[in-house]
Amino acid sequence: MQTKIIERYFFFSLLLATLAFSLFIFRPFWIVLVLSISFSIVLFPIYKWFNKKLPNWLSAVLTVLIFVIAIMILLFGIAIIVLNQSQSVYNLFMNGNTLSTIDSINNSIIKILPQGLSFNLYEKISNIISFITNNVANLFTTTLSTAFAFFLTFLSMFYFLKDNMYWKKAIKLLSPLSDNDDEKIINKLSMAVNGILKGYLLLAFIQGSLVGIGFALFGIPNPALWALVAMVTALVPTIGSGLVTIPAIIFLLITESYLPALGLTIWGVAIVGTIDNILNPVIIGNKINLHPILIMFSALGGISLFGPIGILVGPLTVSLLYTLISIYRDEFRQNQVTDNL
Repeated sequence: MQTKIIERYFFFSLLLATLAFSLFIFRPFWIVLVLSISFSIVLFPIYKWFNKKLPNWLSAVLTVLIFVIAIMILLFGIAIIVLNQSQSVYNLFMNGNTLSTIDSINNSIIKILPQGLSFNLYEKISNIISFITNNVANLFTTTLSTAFAFFLTFLSMFYFLKDNMYWKKAIKLLSPLSDNDDEKIINKLSMAVNGILKGYLLLAFIQGSLVGIGFALFGIPNPALWALVAMVTALVPTIGSGLVTIPAIIFLLITESYLPALGLTIWGVAIVGTIDNILNPVIIGNKINLHPILIMFSALGGISLFGPIGILVGPLTVSLLYTLISIYRDEFRQNQVTDNL
């Protein structure tokens, strides 16, 4: 008996040590793994469609190839527009008329602030423009590590798609939970990934694009740049793209462009503001059973901990927690019923 207990303790100690060591080994690549798994889940319907007539490996290759082409076109297109227009914005703010407008707005803000607090609107605007320009430039400055990370992501996607059944079986085999609970967790996380990537990010892209169209229609300079900013702010529930459209309306009012200001207000409320309510049930539906405020805080918390990838990791973690609590609650109820009988 004593020998069995020693063997058991030794086994679990060895298991924990090996698990910890394995986590350290995979630590440099966890972002690659999270992204490749997430994109594989989203692209699985395309792979499935190809796989009806083609072998597994060829279906996976074609799916990844389509994804690579779409991503490259989208990212490089955005990069070129943003870099060009951010330079144009910088030149605009160096214009004498614009500087006087900024000074008047800055003076109005200083009057509202408590005595002793300083505020420099020109400095804030310059910092924002520099931040956008530098980050976009850094993103597309190809380094060996960035190219290697992209290569690993695409390669991992290929294997996750091609061997999807193997990975499902492996998870169920290694998990101590019942196969039914494992299936619940896998389905829930798959729905959450689709909800986040297809839903919130797609809606943010649509809202940002509509903001850009509205800015172009009503005379706001460099609409493509502000559309990109609106795509980021659209991830914030309730106010979202209003963080970009409201300052633009104020800018039009200050410059005495009253009719365009009215038009942009109507566009913002009637088109941009309602598109979320129309498309949210269609695109997202019940994929994520989380309140928008929880999604916002989990995304912001994820970003603060893990960087940009946190916008995906945060909501996925909270969604997993919700699923585990649901499983525990169901098991508890079932055990309670059994005990009563």
